[in-house]
Amino acid sequence: MSERTIDAVVFDIGGVLLDWSPTYLYTELIPDEEARTHFLTNVATPAWNHKQDEGRPWAEAVAELTALHPEHAEWIEAYDTGWLKMVRGVFEDTAAVLTDLQDAGVPTYALTNFSGEKWQIAKETFPVLTRFDGEVVSGVEQTVKPDEKIYRILLERFNLDPARTFYTDDMAYNVDGARAVGLDAELFAGAVDLRKHLRARGLPI
Repeated sequence: MSERTIDAVVFDIGGVLLDWSPTYLYTELIPDEEARTHFLTNVATPAWNHKQDEGRPWAEAVAELTALHPEHAEWIEAYDTGWLKMVRGVFEDTAAVLTDLQDAGVPTYALTNFSGEKWQIAKETFPVLTRFDGEVVSGVEQTVKPDEKIYRILLERFNLDPARTFYTDDMAYNVDGARAVGLDAELFAGAVDLRKHLRARGLPI
């Protein structure tokens, strides 16, 4: 076992612990691939959804977009009301890593770009999300990764030493943002790869 260099582990959620994609819902609602791609690329865009991650209320978001695209009102509303259908489930192999860390007494935290409203729903639906020692959720804090501010909130709120805090995220720019404030961060490429990174830092999993 390598010398332990890490005191705490921080997880992103979407793409790391939860299997989330709008296509899971809209494949059902919009069977035509071209129409579905157009809707998710040009109407209910990632940038529009990102505003909810920044703290915009869902009711406001739906009303504003519906006013711009009244012909798609039903599909737009479904992004809110059918949100849970966008989550296929928990990545159980990642959840097993989380369990092993917690069983070994390693503090674990969540740092996620997530609507505050949907985070509460997600925690009620997927109990694994309630097991962290602490959480920083962009929609609650009204600042998103990779902005430096959200990483600082994590470090200061939980009194973490960035150099001894490991972070994983499936988006490279969020990993870069974490490294910019001194976190030991790696791109998430699956649970097996994550275990290798953690063992290399001396964690007993």
